Amino acid sequence: MSKENPIILFDGICHLCNGFVAFVIQRDSKARFRFAPLQSEVGKRLLIESGVPLQANESVVLIEAGKGSVESKAVLRTMKILPWPWKLMYGFIVVPRPIRDAVYRWIARNRYRWFGKSESCIVPKTEWRERFLS
Repeated sequence: MSKENPIILFDGICHLCNGFVAFVIQRDSKARFRFAPLQSEVGKRLLIESGVPLQANESVVLIEAGKGSVESKAVLRTMKILPWPWKLMYGFIVVPRPIRDAVYRWIARNRYRWFGKSESCIVPKTEWRERFLS
């Protein structure tokens, strides 16, 4: 795994989180991002190595150059890496973080009820497998 590739750690049983991963993959034409479920051994190890507290398993985590971002910052930094027009979403960084994260946490608390969840982590499509860390 390369330090040059940003890594998204996500809740592998959450349908919303899996949808976010699919969204990123479909728009990441240069295949920069790598992915791992938070529940996996790789995900747990990367949380520790990046200095992100283990209770961050309620969040999407973006790891860039070994440093982790969580919650709204992780999502916005992901958007910044994606091509035009998605990088425009990074403009929401001007919204104060307490407000952004409050909205993020509200969605996170309700994600299973609104979007559902699986009994086990997703199995990526064959054409996406090389982008998932194991």
